[in-house]
Amino acid sequence: MSSVTVRSPTTIFLHRARMIFMLTALIPTVIMTVIGVVLISAGSKSITVVGGILLLVFCATALAGYVLGTIFVTRGASLAAVQNEFLSSVSHELRTPLTSIRMFIDTLREGRVQDPVEKQRCLTVINQELSRLDGLVGKLFTLSKIESRHAAFDRRVIAVSDIIDEALVAFEAIRFGTDVDFRVSVEPGLMVYGDQSALAQAVANLLGNAWKYTPREGKRIEITASADLTHVSIVVTDNGVGIPRPEQELIFEKFQRGSAALNGDSVGTGLGLSIVRAIVKAHRGKVDVRSEIDQGSRFRIILPRRRAEIT
Repeated sequence: MSSVTVRSPTTIFLHRARMIFMLTALIPTVIMTVIGVVLISAGSKSITVVGGILLLVFCATALAGYVLGTIFVTRGASLAAVQNEFLSSVSHELRTPLTSIRMFIDTLREGRVQDPVEKQRCLTVINQELSRLDGLVGKLFTLSKIESRHAAFDRRVIAVSDIIDEALVAFEAIRFGTDVDFRVSVEPGLMVYGDQSALAQAVANLLGNAWKYTPREGKRIEITASADLTHVSIVVTDNGVGIPRPEQELIFEKFQRGSAALNGDSVGTGLGLSIVRAIVKAHRGKVDVRSEIDQGSRFRIILPRRRAEIT
């Protein structure tokens, strides 16, 4: 059976606007351009030639306006598609825990479970799903604030070592009781300008991912911080399963998870790396990844170095 693609009203409206814009602007412009060329080539009087030149200048201006208008309309259509995809993803991610919670509540309410142990198990699952839902909503709220530039960042000059120390505190709770070959190397005196807690959250997210996607035995994670004259690099390296090259850009998008996460049944929302990118971008930096299958991954945060520290 062939699948049917349903387009949103916004996308349909923008598509119609683009067609109307083309009919009302491009076609008349082409016709007037032809007339202008004919006037210049066939005209024997100077007034005819001048009229043809003015007509061509007008057509060139109209054509430039059409190109710019098309660009803006196309961007609007792309934005609408992204928004629709985002809403669809959010709806799916929210529906899954809500369905599970409702199912277990109905089971308990109708008295279908009498065994106290089974009742406790149902309540445990409900609590887990509520925690998952709360975490998802919290991450969405954080990401929305950052991307809309409403996040109140406490920007000041901060030491990179303080950022990493705060991230390590959060990471300790994750790796507690786990045998990890963990190494930290930070150049002294590195300074950046930004929000320490937000940047620490970005680094902690990378450390959490490194811990999650490395083998149970023989985990090896390293975090380093170094700099050149203009930028500071914070790098998190692991010996995990790796990320296929086609997925290395995709994993920074909202609700996108790599095949390693899906195949390994790892719990997650697909928002962690989106938050990392949003935080780093808000600090005028960038984040990238290098990875090979079964060879581990290397995530790098690049931030502008504090100007006062440049020598």
